[in-house]
Amino acid sequence: MAVSAGCDTSLSEHLWPYTGGPDRENTAFSPPDSEAVDLVSHCLNRLSFGPRPARQIRYSPFQNKPAEIDRHPPFYRSCDYQRLSALGETPEEAVSAYMEEQLQPGKIDDSLAEFALRRFQTIHQPIGELFEYQEKFLLSQLTLVTLIRAVVSERQLQEVMVQFWTDHFNIDQSKGDCRWLKVWDDQEVIRQHALGKFPELLKASALSPAMLWYLDGRENIKQKPDDQPNENYARELLELHTLGVNGGYGQQDVAEVARCLTGWRVQSKKSGKFLISGLGQVEFDQHLHDDEKKSVLGQIIPAGLGEQDLDRVLGIVGLHPSTAEHLATKLCRRFIADEPPSGAVQSVAASFLRSEGDIGQTLHALFQTDEFQQHRSNKFKRPFNFLVSALRATGATVGPNPESWHLEDQPLCDYLLRMGDAPFQYPSPDGYPQVMIPWLGTLLWRWDFALKLSQNHLPGIRIDRQEDLEAHAGGAEKLLAHVFGRQADQTELEAYRQSENGLALALASPAFQMC
Repeated sequence: MAVSAGCDTSLSEHLWPYTGGPDRENTAFSPPDSEAVDLVSHCLNRLSFGPRPARQIRYSPFQNKPAEIDRHPPFYRSCDYQRLSALGETPEEAVSAYMEEQLQPGKIDDSLAEFALRRFQTIHQPIGELFEYQEKFLLSQLTLVTLIRAVVSERQLQEVMVQFWTDHFNIDQSKGDCRWLKVWDDQEVIRQHALGKFPELLKASALSPAMLWYLDGRENIKQKPDDQPNENYARELLELHTLGVNGGYGQQDVAEVARCLTGWRVQSKKSGKFLISGLGQVEFDQHLHDDEKKSVLGQIIPAGLGEQDLDRVLGIVGLHPSTAEHLATKLCRRFIADEPPSGAVQSVAASFLRSEGDIGQTLHALFQTDEFQQHRSNKFKRPFNFLVSALRATGATVGPNPESWHLEDQPLCDYLLRMGDAPFQYPSPDGYPQVMIPWLGTLLWRWDFALKLSQNHLPGIRIDRQEDLEAHAGGAEKLLAHVFGRQADQTELEAYRQSENGLALALASPAFQMC
């Protein structure tokens, strides 16, 4: 291979990870050794999509055939449980250090994920140029990028929070220009602010062209004296995004908020402006805005403010005590229990208000609560989380076929569709549920996925054979301890040994379904 001496990027960077990686030494496998889920395993289960074993990594960015993957020399990755445990002298110190690390994703080396995503050029395209792609292609690309990041990224808490905020500010990709605009929204709204300040995230979402399309904000205009504002976004802003359904607002507040938000427009294919550079751009049209006096939650917004009405509204609701309680309840439901403990909710809400909506500080307060520390193995994994945690637990090599842009040709996407948890495809604004009951009907598909994964029957995905995983772990007992986050009991161990496919049984078991 000829390489120009004048290239700015070195050959090793182009070929990474074949020429190097973050961890060159093969670290010994070190699973949990306690009978119950310990603090380290609990932290990995909640702040990430699950622990990975130490293993050799063979990664092929352009091929999905095992034979092609095997051509490339491996590099080595440490066992997540061992690496986290080594961050402190006690489990408490180690977990605290891991939390601080994950709350600062920009300082985490994520080279492997960045390398894996190089082929997905659409995620970094200017917003107008997204309209040059077929919408099915964009949905496939966005879904695969989301999956690969969840599996590979070292910035696991950020990925967990991206999922959380994607549901909180849900946008169904199938509506209108959302087919193109959701790609931009994912990168510039959700990911940009996932661990930042909630007021900034809220404003970014309010002015997102995808959100203006999805909840009809672009149609909210006051052109004639008798025009009635479109209340769709105003209602969801109060009910879902901020105050909550019992947050103390009434129908009059919805109507007044809708008046405040008139005049925001999005250039679309139907607007008659076909310049690619202008498509998807958000504009404020003063002539379509209701600029008279309004009253929101008892606070007067004077006439004549124009587009600043938006800032006034978000200033009223963004850091409202009801918003703090609503968000704290949802965060505690995600990280602690389906029925969030009231004490934890109060502590988290207080931190949210005290920090003026700093998401990182709010999460830090949540992770310090006794309720978070004590509620272990009580959360049922939703399908996306189950699928990703299974890939991580088995050290799977994931190399979906980039030449195919049909979701039905991607096995991971197909399983998520069948289990009803495909990203960006939830039809209503409330987003995918975080509690157990809606997902209990997915068990058969979970078992089928566990079986196919264990047998290497999923195109583009490869794991080591069960006997090789056992040998690397140091025996069946240690492999199960890694998968369960604790030592297997005698019944579980016997079932594993007697099964013709113990690995599939372990991944399909109640112990792995819970986290």
